[in-house]
Amino acid sequence: MLAIVAAIIAATGAGIWAERRYRDRAGLAARRSLLFVLYFVLPPTTFFNLVRVHFDANVGIGIAFGFVALAGAALVAWLVASRLLDLSRPATGSVLVCVVVANTGYLGYPLVAAVLGFDDLSQAVVYDVLVSGTALLLGAFSIGAAFGDRAGEGPRRRIAAFFTRNPALYAAALAVIAPDVLAPTALVDASRIAIVAVLPLGFFAVGTALAAEAEEGSMPIPPPLDAPVALAVAIRLIVAPGLLYLLALWLIDLPDPYLLLAAMPCGINTMVVTHAYGLDLRVSAGAVAWSTAI
Repeated sequence: MLAIVAAIIAATGAGIWAERRYRDRAGLAARRSLLFVLYFVLPPTTFFNLVRVHFDANVGIGIAFGFVALAGAALVAWLVASRLLDLSRPATGSVLVCVVVANTGYLGYPLVAAVLGFDDLSQAVVYDVLVSGTALLLGAFSIGAAFGDRAGEGPRRRIAAFFTRNPALYAAALAVIAPDVLAPTALVDASRIAIVAVLPLGFFAVGTALAAEAEEGSMPIPPPLDAPVALAVAIRLIVAPGLLYLLALWLIDLPDPYLLLAAMPCGINTMVVTHAYGLDLRVSAGAVAWSTAI
């Protein structure tokens, strides 16, 4: 755990330093690193770990409860943001996106490996692909289109992007029908090492994003922990996993990785949605930074 914390701090600090030292080149390096992870690390990792999963009632119902818990948390966030805090539509959208998009990949996978052991990574992949992936691709982008100042591109291009920029989805589909023999232990172990290794890349990107926005005057470093940011952080870290725990308490033996991943901080992809649709950048970046720090 100490090594993971140190890696997060070092990688984020390196991203901030690189952005201030090299400007656009640091941001370009961060984007290329994330694309490398998206197309070359996540697909085989998803395939080799998902092949080893044996679905039962606890797994399937736990996934369903994961969706219900996220929907409930988003509803609470919307009521508080729009009714009690009277936030603007872009700020409300940022709070909602921060709630539904969790860092189950870059941070969640290494934490599952460190806290629960590598054997539980297969179940973590199931939750990440089915719950978090759906929450990002369907939930977050829908929220962005509904609440953002910039509506984004037409539905035809969005549908095309869904199928062309989500290689892990195809790997997951293949893994469901593939026999265990296609996932030998050596390759599974190698994929799990790769999962832990991508942690610095994700938080390097966080650092470059925060530094870039600070340079443009959008927000200071560290960002302020005001009411909208605190709302997003509290619901992401407390309400979302709390709802999942309560739903499963008397009904199933909830897999441990599900609850741990449900409590992950706001994911870096909230920044992508925020930029794409014109949500409130200060709220999104602040929620990512504070929830990760906590």
